[in-house]
Amino acid sequence: MAFGIVEKFVSKFRIDRFFNSKLILAIDLLVAFSASVCTLMFVRFMLSDNGLTTAFFLTWLGLSLVLSLVFFVAFKTYRTIIRHSTLKEFAKIGMASFLKSLCVGLIMFALPFADTYYAVLSAMDMCLTIVFLLMVRVAMIVAYDALRQKVISSRKRINVMVYGVDDKSVATVTRLANSPHYNVIGYLNFGRRLRGQNINGIKIFYFDEKDHLKLFHERFFVDAIVFPKDDVVKIEADRLVEYCQELDMKVLVAPAIDEVIDGKVMKSSIREVKIEDLLGRDEIKLSMEKIVDNFSGKTIMVTGAAGSIGSELCRQLASFGPKMLVLFDNGETPMHNLRLELEERFKELDFVPVIGDVRQEPRLDYVFRKYRPQVVFHAAAYKHVPLMEENPCEAVLVNVIGSRNVANKCIEYDVEKMVMVSTDKAVNPTNIMGCTKRLAEIYVQSLGLAMDKGEVKGKTKFVTTRFGNVLGSNGSVIPRFREQIAKGGPVTVTHPEITRFFMTIPEACRLVMEAATMSTGNQIFVFDMGESVKIDTLARRMIKLSGLRPDVDIAVEYSGLRPGEKLYEEVLSNKENTDPTSHNRIRVAKVREYEHAKAKEVIAELEHLSIQVEIPDMVRLMKRTVPEFISKNSEYEKYDIEIK
Repeated sequence: MAFGIVEKFVSKFRIDRFFNSKLILAIDLLVAFSASVCTLMFVRFMLSDNGLTTAFFLTWLGLSLVLSLVFFVAFKTYRTIIRHSTLKEFAKIGMASFLKSLCVGLIMFALPFADTYYAVLSAMDMCLTIVFLLMVRVAMIVAYDALRQKVISSRKRINVMVYGVDDKSVATVTRLANSPHYNVIGYLNFGRRLRGQNINGIKIFYFDEKDHLKLFHERFFVDAIVFPKDDVVKIEADRLVEYCQELDMKVLVAPAIDEVIDGKVMKSSIREVKIEDLLGRDEIKLSMEKIVDNFSGKTIMVTGAAGSIGSELCRQLASFGPKMLVLFDNGETPMHNLRLELEERFKELDFVPVIGDVRQEPRLDYVFRKYRPQVVFHAAAYKHVPLMEENPCEAVLVNVIGSRNVANKCIEYDVEKMVMVSTDKAVNPTNIMGCTKRLAEIYVQSLGLAMDKGEVKGKTKFVTTRFGNVLGSNGSVIPRFREQIAKGGPVTVTHPEITRFFMTIPEACRLVMEAATMSTGNQIFVFDMGESVKIDTLARRMIKLSGLRPDVDIAVEYSGLRPGEKLYEEVLSNKENTDPTSHNRIRVAKVREYEHAKAKEVIAELEHLSIQVEIPDMVRLMKRTVPEFISKNSEYEKYDIEIK
C-alpha cells in the first residue's frame, strides 16, 4: 500500500527529475554536518573530561559546514549521476572528506580553545563523513533501482510520446487513452515554439537535439515515440528516428482508424517503423469515384495474381465491388495463400483462383471463354535481371510470348481494357529482362494502333504502365537485406554508388488503376518515381532500424555489379521523353511506334528461336528490333559490336 502511494507520487510528479546537482550538494552537506555532530556528541558523552565547550562545539560545526561546501565544490562530488557512480566518484568523496576534517582540526588547533582531542576528533569526523556519504549514495542507488524495477514490472502500459501537435496527433492521443498497452506521457514537437503549453491537459514537450530525447527516456521512462500515421515518419527520418535508434527507443506507427476495435488501440495494431515508411513520399491523390465506376460490377482478371504487384492489385480491386475477380497464376503455394487471405478479408467477394501459365494459349483460352473478363490486368512476368540474363529464352517466352497471348485473347473475347504492367528497365534496356518488357510493350501498342487503323478487328483499349522497383516485392533487395540482418550479416550491396528508384507496392498499384481509368488506349504511362535512393544508404538504414550498427554489429560488403545491371536507372518521367497528363504523378511516354505486321512477325520468330534455344540468333534479333538495347556487364555485349 505504502509503495503504491510512493509509485503514484513518482508517476504523477516525476520526482526523480528533481535530483539535480544542487539537491545532491545539499544532501551531501547535510550528511557531512550530521557526521560532525555525531563525532562531537560521541566524544562529549563517552569522555567525561573532554573540554568541549559550547563555543568549541558551534565553531567546529560551522567550520565543518563551510569547509565541506568548499571541498565538495572543489572536487565536484555532486556533479554526477548517482546511479551510475564509479570508484572514481567514491575516491573524490573520500578525498574531500579527508581534507575537510584535516582543515577543521588544524584551524581549531590554531584557535584559543582549551586542550582537546583534535586528532581523534578529526579522524572520527573524517571516517564518519565518508561512511555516511557512501551509505547515502548506496542507499539512493538501491532505492532508485528497486523503485524503477517495481514501477516497470508493475506497469502494464508502455510510456510513449506522440509526435506532432496537429489534428491527427490529437486524435492518436485520444485513441490511445483507452489503450491497455500504451500510456501517453505527452506530445513531442520539434522546436521551442510551443514550450510549456498543453492540449487538453496533455503537456507538449519539445526537442531540438538528441539529449532532450535522452532526458525523456531516462527521467520519464519513455520507451517509444508514436507517429500518428505512416507517411509522417519520413519527416523525421534523418533526425528523430536516428535519435531513437541511437538511444535504443522504439519508433512506432499508430493504426488506421479502421484498426481500432471498440474504441481501443490493440497492441498488435501499433507497429514498428519499416524502411518503407522512411522512403515513402506524400500520399497519392486518386480519382476514387472514377476508379470505382470503372471497375465496380465488372468481371476482372489478374494474371500473375499471386505475385507482389498482382496480389496487391487483387486486394485493392476487391474493395471496389467487382462482379467477379479471376486470379490467374502458376504458383500453387502463393495462390493458396492469397485465396485464404481474400476469403478472410473479403467474405462477400466472388473470386476464382485459376492455376495456369500465360505461355499456354489453350489454358488462357479456357479462362477467357468461361469467365469472359471485361478488364484484364496483366502482371505475370519474369523480373529478376541476373536470372533472366542467364535464362534468356524463358524470359522471352514469359514476358514477350505470354504478353502476346494475353493481348490476343483480349481481342478475341472483346475485353474492354487490358492494363499491362511494365518496368523502368524497358527504357534504354541494358539486359535481357528489360528488352523483353520493351518487346511486350511494342507488340501490345502496335496491336492497339492496328485496331485504330482498321487493320485488326476489336474493341480492346490497351494501357501500359511503367514504374521502377517496388519496396518489399518478392525477391527484391529489402527482403534480402532483412534476411541477411536476421542472420547476423554481412549485408551485401553490389556497388557503393548504385542507386535505384523505389515505390511502395500499394502506391504502384494505385497509380496503375488511376492510369487505367484515365487512358483512352494505346498509351504507355510512366510514373513519377521521386528521388533515387542509394542502395548502400538503404542497407545501412535498415541495419539501424534493427537496433544494430553498420560495420560494427553488421558488416556491409560489396559484391560487384551483376550481369546486365545498371549503376543508375533511367529517369522515367522527365519532360524530354514524356508528355503530361491530368495527374501530376503520371505522364505519357514518347516512344517509337511499330507496324503491327512487323511486330507480329518478329515476335513469332522470337518464339521459334526461344523454343529451339537458339540464344545467339534470338539475342541478335532482339537487338535489331530494339536498337537502344545495349548490354552492360554481360556476355551479350559481343552482339552489340556485330550489329554495329
